[in-house]
Amino acid sequence: MTVDVLAIAAHPDDIEMSCAGTILSLIEQGKTVAGIDLTRGELGTRGTPEIRLQEANEGARFMKLSARENMGFRDAFFRNDEEHQLALIPLIRHFRPEIVITNTPDDRHPDHGRASELVIDACFYAGLRQIKTIGKDGQPQEAHRPKFIYSFIQDRSLKPDFIVDITPYWQGKIAAIKAYKSQFFNPTSTEPESYISGEPFMKFLESRSREHGHMIGVEFGEGFISRRMLGVTDLFSLI
Repeated sequence: MTVDVLAIAAHPDDIEMSCAGTILSLIEQGKTVAGIDLTRGELGTRGTPEIRLQEANEGARFMKLSARENMGFRDAFFRNDEEHQLALIPLIRHFRPEIVITNTPDDRHPDHGRASELVIDACFYAGLRQIKTIGKDGQPQEAHRPKFIYSFIQDRSLKPDFIVDITPYWQGKIAAIKAYKSQFFNPTSTEPESYISGEPFMKFLESRSREHGHMIGVEFGEGFISRRMLGVTDLFSLI
């Protein structure tokens, strides 16, 4: 399976919170998108890995992903090292995306920045033909390096390099987030409170999207960071 865009994130629900609107807009443009969660989020305050896997599948359905994989890396203890890079490279070569979207390079949760570095390095090494990998079909894989890697903005208020207008997809993004019933605001839950489980956090997510939207003159937006300079061919395509 090949896709146009591959979203890779540290935890189940990172993609939904940070770029679900962008994914839905890509799908409407006729693009194909797949997702990879690096961990099962097993150290989270609420829920279980099994529940979060079910919720991730539901989130994938709302975002209309072509596929969603989970690497099963240890939550909080995965590293950007040879072992984890060599585990991720075969999936990058399997999906062969032109664009990869991943975690923010700097954030409250240490996993986010570490995931960003791991993904960036794995994408580069996936393009080296002397690194040999075997695909799901048991056959040797061809090298593949994505053209672009963009990091979505998460908890910390970082300055985006560009913002995607997600106004038409706001309700779809909220539906994808709410697929994680164990994690986000649920007044009937008896589980311990967590950083993201209160109603104020949902208001924060809306405020962040409104802030990014305001920066480009629309109602809702999702901001991204690029390590490389971006170019345009048409000034009239900008908003």
